Amino acid sequence: MRTFEEYYNDLVKMKPNVYIGDEKVGRDDPRLRGGMNIIKETFERATDPEFEDICTVTSHITGKKINRFCHIHQSEEDLLKKQKMTRVLCHRVGGCIQRCMGIDALNGLSVITYEMDQALGTDYYKRFLKYMEYFQDRDIVASCAQTDAKGDRLKRPHEQEDLDQYLRVVETRDDGIIVRGCKINITNTPYADELVAVPCRFMGPEDKDYAVAFALPADWDGVKLLTRPAWNRKTKTGSPQNQIGDAETFIIFDDVFVPNERIFLNGQSDPRQTPYAGFLALMFAHYHRHSYTGCKPAMSEVLASAAALVAEYNGIEKAAHVREKISHIIGTAELVFAAGESSAKHSEKSPSGTQIPDEILTNAGRRLAGEMIYKEYEIVADLSGGLVATLPYEETFYSEEVGDLAMKYLQRNPRIKPENMEKCFRGIETLIVSELAGLMQVAGLHGGGSPQMETITMMTRYDTEKLKNIAKYLFGIKSKLKRYERPSVTPRKMLEKFGQAMKRKTNC
Repeated sequence: MRTFEEYYNDLVKMKPNVYIGDEKVGRDDPRLRGGMNIIKETFERATDPEFEDICTVTSHITGKKINRFCHIHQSEEDLLKKQKMTRVLCHRVGGCIQRCMGIDALNGLSVITYEMDQALGTDYYKRFLKYMEYFQDRDIVASCAQTDAKGDRLKRPHEQEDLDQYLRVVETRDDGIIVRGCKINITNTPYADELVAVPCRFMGPEDKDYAVAFALPADWDGVKLLTRPAWNRKTKTGSPQNQIGDAETFIIFDDVFVPNERIFLNGQSDPRQTPYAGFLALMFAHYHRHSYTGCKPAMSEVLASAAALVAEYNGIEKAAHVREKISHIIGTAELVFAAGESSAKHSEKSPSGTQIPDEILTNAGRRLAGEMIYKEYEIVADLSGGLVATLPYEETFYSEEVGDLAMKYLQRNPRIKPENMEKCFRGIETLIVSELAGLMQVAGLHGGGSPQMETITMMTRYDTEKLKNIAKYLFGIKSKLKRYERPSVTPRKMLEKFGQAMKRKTNC
């Protein structure tokens, strides 16, 4: 396993291909350091005895001890520990831990490449395992590039006026492929070692050029990272919260060469692979939403913690309406986590050995988190009051001329030192009204898929016809009711049926 220092030194050696505004910068740009400080937690906690049990695991590929952010889940316990790890690490950074996306994509690839090989006779899974050995040995931080620019939302990829609106293969060669396009809304890319590109939707036969998946170093020739960083204002307190940040990126693939050993799906070379693009998109989203059942409860708990503290500092903590509001945030956190926990307990092992969570429960938990995120911020704002958006700068409170007066009129609860009062309101200012806070709110709604996407997935996969039998029996339309229990649902079952059909077709 790498140390943070080794990770950082590897990053700053990478070729500058990050664009912030009109500047082309290297990974040592200070505006990127806040995001790196979040990734730092994933390295340091893996060697911390207090966290080692959930942050490390034995690789099923090499038998070596590895960081759990490099692991392909092999059991129900793996899924549960990943969920717990995500929750406790997010507590420590006040939000997204930013290392889930890459490994969620690789878990999806571990299922799909194996299934494709069984149905089509390809050798992608062997190629994938070799890549995973490298990934685990180097303790790689990866960024998942999934969301395409999409262009006209009413048109399929091949129907776009500009065919580059979805990432596509423009040429297949003996030694690899050339790809062109753009992935947007991608977190952590400027401080990731590698990019893992996967499709974002199901593809029809005419979309075969868009059925592509691969992995590349983040500074590879032709890759351009158009980045919007966000970070918290530094303060005198040295608070951990004020050392973190984020970076969101447009990843431009400007006629980029991908060597064969790093390609995991290519519909242009073999159109039979095209339908697997949709299954891969679905599988990544599924794993990533399960990760959200760890991080979103953590975010709720961060907000509940802030709400409880500011209620105390405002002297209103015993008010009934305050307790009711905080209980709402806590309840959401526990329900979302419980959905992910239950999803792990109803998981299924795929033929590749990778454990797949229950799809209905995962999406139910993620949807609840997205639906409640703005309500949770509203509660913190309500209990804090307008001061968190109007607080004078920190320097004012430590000014020789007016500092004492500023502290005097900030005082509320006489049991709380005004210095701690200032730290509390400053912290909530950072948490709910800063630039980074705005990003976190939108990410809470849309990250991993908006509530509408979870609704679509749930209603596509839930057998409502069998569900109707309960009402038919109760209303006297049917005289008998067979025992009804919703079976575990994973994308694996749908994929298995498709694979069997492909095998029959191929054998014919």
